[in-house]
Amino acid sequence: MNRGVTLYGIIADLRREHPTPAAMQTLDMVVAELGRTRDNLKEAAEALSTKSLPPGGKEILDEVVERARQADVYDLDYGEDPYDRPPAEPLDEGTFGIGILLGVSSLVGIVLAALAVYAGINAIMNTPGG
Repeated sequence: MNRGVTLYGIIADLRREHPTPAAMQTLDMVVAELGRTRDNLKEAAEALSTKSLPPGGKEILDEVVERARQADVYDLDYGEDPYDRPPAEPLDEGTFGIGILLGVSSLVGIVLAALAVYAGINAIMNTPGG
């Protein structure tokens, strides 16, 4: 693997070599797909093959793929996403009940606070000279 070449370096080079709106749009689409595939150009190219590219975009995509293959950065695999959260656990009846009680008690507190504010404002407005 050529350690000095990255996918984003290849894309930057192509942006300089092909400063056309269609090329820029195609390369923007490639970068967006790389974000979804964790920098795996193989998967990004497969996803882009089903989308309509701007005129001349197919050639730009092919050039990205070819340069990535030459640099041995075409099919990168960084493993599991360390920022992925584990799937939510199912909610059992006890936890659901506690959640309901906390929600109801919060709602009661808000209603009581609103009533206290209303009573205070009402008392101020109804006092003689106020």
